[in-house]
Order: sequence, then C-alpha cells, then structure tokens
Amino acid sequence: AGNAGMPDLSASRQRYMDGHTPADLETHMGQTIKLLTYNIQAGIKTGRYRHYITHSWKHVLPHPQRFSNLDRIARLVKGYDIVGLQELDAGSLRSGYVNLTEYLSDKANMPFWTDQTNRRIGRIASHSLGVLSRFHPAEIVEHRLPGRIPGRGVLLVRYGTHQDSLVTLIVHLALSKRARLSQIDYISEIVNEYRHVVLMGDMNCHSHSHEMDYLIDRTMMREPHHGVDSFPSWRPQHNIDHILVTPTLTVDHVKALDFPLSDHLPIEMQITLPDSVRLDRAA
Repeated sequence: AGNAGMPDLSASRQRYMDGHTPADLETHMGQTIKLLTYNIQAGIKTGRYRHYITHSWKHVLPHPQRFSNLDRIARLVKGYDIVGLQELDAGSLRSGYVNLTEYLSDKANMPFWTDQTNRRIGRIASHSLGVLSRFHPAEIVEHRLPGRIPGRGVLLVRYGTHQDSLVTLIVHLALSKRARLSQIDYISEIVNEYRHVVLMGDMNCHSHSHEMDYLIDRTMMREPHHGVDSFPSWRPQHNIDHILVTPTLTVDHVKALDFPLSDHLPIEMQITLPDSVRLDRAA
C-alpha cells in the first residue's frame, strides 16, 4: 500500500552505479574534507541483541558509563571536518541534563555544533540530531518530516555563500516504509534547491530499497558505494546508514569503521569539493 502512486524505478540506480560525474556537471578539483555519520544511541554501548532488554533502563536513567563512551566517541570524531550524529540527547534526565552534542563538541575540540530536538518524552529523554564541524555555517534550518508518528526531522547546515556553498542534511528516518517514502519525498524537494549537497544519517533502509531508488530518481543524488554494512555493530549485516552526494562532489573513499560502541557502526567518507566551493576552517 505504501508504494501506491510511486513510479517504476527499476532502472534508476544503474544511471549512478559507476559513480562517474556526468559530463555536464564536471568541475575542477578543490578542497578535500572528511565526513562522518554515526548513530550513537545516546552513548549506550550495545554488543548483543539481549542488551536491548538488559540495558533498556539506560534509555531513561543516567549512568556513569555513558560519558566514558562519549569520551571515546569524541576521540574518534575529532579526526573529521563535518560529523552528522543521530540519537543524541539535548539535555534530559537520562543524560544528566547534559546536551550531548555540546559535550562532544567540547571534548573533540570541534569549534561549531548545533542540534535539532525532534521528540521530547517529558523530562526523561530529549531525542535530537546533531552536527559537529570545523567550519562555521552560513545558515541552519530545522525541518520537520511528515509521518503518522511525529518526531523525525532534517537538520540542514549550509557552508559557504550562494551557489558556491555546501549543504549538509542530517536525517534519521522512520521505521515504517510508508513513512520513509513520504519523508524522502519531502527531503527530495530540499535537495533539489541546491547544487552541492551531502545527505547522511540513519535512513533505516538498504541501498537497493525502493526508498533509495525513489530518492535517486527524484534528485541528482548518488550513493557511490553500495552495501556498506553498519548494523548491528557486533555483526554488521545491514546497510541502513548512508552518505549520499550530488555528482558535483568527488568521492575519494567510503567505509564503515570498526568502532562497535553503539548498535550502529560509523560511516566515513572523504570528498573533494569543486574549486568554486571554499570552506574556511575556524581558528
């Protein structure tokens, strides 16, 4: 039922499978930057399916190991230029009223951070998306995604000026396929407003899913490497964490990192920008 009215996208992926930039979009090479996307599960270490039960209390109550885990994450992310994070807490009971994005920014010595709170459960939990960056943004926009159950969003951070800017979109999509299709439809409208775009996050769908085909069919985005498994972190079998880019961005490499702290593995990507796009690192 969730596919009603959707186009047949069986051929859409092949246009982008080889990862080549179309001739009409070729650009001279410029600055190289390192990206990371990571669902950190609010700093909860998960190493077995049974931990979803035995560690479930950590999703509602504070525990000292959370900050030890976050310190390890901070040491990882300090090696990147732009980091998109999912399943953070913006400051509630379970995090000891500490904003976890701000905490990671401070510990990783990342000069810029911002977050978007999408769902609050009283004083117990405050679910958010976050960005850490070595560049100061020109614009930040918070979008609310459609869905029968509210609480999903897109965090847009734009670096640079006008057409010579890089737009990053951080997402954590719904569990329902119908909701994901609706959310991707909304995201596609945003992507199509810009020329140089990075979309990253926990999308809860695979590279060869109908949802990903729909996104690629509606936009110029591409996923240069498919099947980068990231979930569950202790035995990765599913590729539901993604970094996609527009063809103006040259992808140097993509890989999942062997960093099994959350129930997801982080995904890193190195890209080279067109020479018209210059991002100045903060001092």
